[in-house]
Amino acid sequence: MQHNTPADRLPTARDARRAGITAFVGTTIEWFDFYIYGSASALVLGKVFFADIPPAVGTLAAFATFWVGFLARPLGGLIFGHFGDRHGRKKALITTLVMMGTATFCIGLLPGYAQIGAAAPVLLVLLRMVQGVAMGGEWGGAVLIATEYAPPKRKLLYGAFAQQGSPVGNLLATLAFLGIARLPDAAFESWGWRVPFLASAVLVAIGLVIRLRLAETPEMLTVMERGQTAKLPIKVVLTRYPLLVALGVLAGTAGVAITYIKTTFALSWATSDIGFDRTTFLTVISLALVVQVVVQPFGAVLAGKWPVRKAVLWMLVPEFAVLPLMFVLCATGNFWLAVLGMGLATFPHAMYYAALAGILARVFPVEVRYTGMSLSYQLCTTLFAGTAPIVAQYLLTASGSIWPVVGLGLGYTAVTLLGVLPLLARTGEPSPAVTARAATPV
Repeated sequence: MQHNTPADRLPTARDARRAGITAFVGTTIEWFDFYIYGSASALVLGKVFFADIPPAVGTLAAFATFWVGFLARPLGGLIFGHFGDRHGRKKALITTLVMMGTATFCIGLLPGYAQIGAAAPVLLVLLRMVQGVAMGGEWGGAVLIATEYAPPKRKLLYGAFAQQGSPVGNLLATLAFLGIARLPDAAFESWGWRVPFLASAVLVAIGLVIRLRLAETPEMLTVMERGQTAKLPIKVVLTRYPLLVALGVLAGTAGVAITYIKTTFALSWATSDIGFDRTTFLTVISLALVVQVVVQPFGAVLAGKWPVRKAVLWMLVPEFAVLPLMFVLCATGNFWLAVLGMGLATFPHAMYYAALAGILARVFPVEVRYTGMSLSYQLCTTLFAGTAPIVAQYLLTASGSIWPVVGLGLGYTAVTLLGVLPLLARTGEPSPAVTARAATPV
């Protein structure tokens, strides 16, 4: 399914490392911008932009605007997938970074409901949509920058470079809000929450400098020079590979949805219902994210050394035990028990998320790869990740119990297994030893 790269264009080990680092830095910045909205929606956006409704309903409304970003992500995947498959990965990634940075900065400047009335939430939704379109185009391109430069036997591992940007970006976003959470409520709600949004402009400038220095991937250059780019990539994907898209949607669920239950929803639940103050529980989340940063790459290492099917089962099945344990420990209201629960629950989905990029990157041929994997992943985020906080909050409000939320998280894990195991069976899974013998060293 893949085109061979001419020998004179084989990337060196230095090229591969530079591409991996570029993917990591870029996704970290874009995820920081995307995640600070999640923290803000849990803590303050309901009060600032939906001030005329009850607080609980305002939180739901803020989570709904959070979901808008996910609704727009498939559109971003289609737009930039088409652009990236037709004109190259690099140009698409530069555009997404500028879009994300501009929208995030503008959110930081946006007046609240008290200043401009109903126009405030409307503008908030529009800017969140721009964030979503940018994020939808970013992910697939970043993964391909890393994997298409990587040697054959290390594509799963290099795909994890792009994935590592998510927990690091989330950690930076959480630390940013942890730093300003100590402000008095009046200051936090009037100007404090805006600081991370405005500060993101500096990170975006750094990311642009790094991305502008990277060349187009060798695999994509070969396709472009041979005139083998697809005229309409989405048509090719939907007519030739619809089953792979559907399985890819299911396969991503645990990797993208459970983290929003553990962070965005849990932050609101713990500070509203359990009695944690926002500074304390932001610290809990920060420590869990440190765990994720450390353990996540081992998922890609494990999938590179074992048959991927076996690695996936070892990574995901423990979720059925540790996710319920997390909520039980958090419900005690004890800081260290909450840290223990969040840390343990981080292992399964984080390690699986590291391998997910490499799994999806090998599903589609080069000429439609950006579109195919972006469509699968971004539809998954829209259906499962973006809805996770609002569905979890609804279940909690309707039942008065946390256990339906636990069931939701376990359902995400079951759906993932139903998608990824058939996907691996259909796309083939050579053993690591066979892959190593066939690989061309760089």
